[in-house]
Amino acid sequence: MRVLAIDTALDACAAAVLDTSRGGIIAHETLAMTRGHAEALMPLVARVMDAAAIAFADLDRIAVTTGPGSFTGLRVGISACRAIALASGKPAIGLSTLAGFAAPLIAEDDTTHVVAAIDARHDHVYFQIFGTGGRTLVAPRIASLRDATRAAIAGPTRIVGSAANLLAEAWPKGADPPLLADMRGAPDVGWVARLGAAASEGFGPPKPLYLRAPDAQPQDAARLPRR
Repeated sequence: MRVLAIDTALDACAAAVLDTSRGGIIAHETLAMTRGHAEALMPLVARVMDAAAIAFADLDRIAVTTGPGSFTGLRVGISACRAIALASGKPAIGLSTLAGFAAPLIAEDDTTHVVAAIDARHDHVYFQIFGTGGRTLVAPRIASLRDATRAAIAGPTRIVGSAANLLAEAWPKGADPPLLADMRGAPDVGWVARLGAAASEGFGPPKPLYLRAPDAQPQDAARLPRR
């Protein structure tokens, strides 16, 4: 299985190539950034593909993070994934950023709960809770820090993601404290590739997982009347 993975959903522009016949991740690159993904992505993908010495036509699938994350970043990654898949005639696979954050922890120990959380600002987080065997206990959603911590209290818990420290600070007094596993700003793109290899096909082209409306709204009062 040969998978090209792309992630531009959060604070990085990243790509990786997985080749299971050659032992796993054979090329990857990650650039930390909060904007500028559109300009950086395709040159980065080209470098990773050159390093892997694989043609696009030799890939089996293309995987991309679909959110939650930056509205602009999601569109950049998903558009590139769908374009590459169309040009190469390969399936495109969409994966959540929350699953990408949780995957290495679940692979390390699938007997302890994992909470993946992303800062949604204004004292809210995007989060997902995974139980034994990586089973989803709480599907991806947006909630206040208070509600997210209430949902997450269920015995030993590991928390990961850009909002992991926020959850840890909001953890109720007297409850078993969580293990703060990782606070990186974006998932490991190598794990996005591994999830892409394991994912089922048949769900259609990847679509953004926004979970909330954009902060920017049209200013109706400023519109000129149509004639």
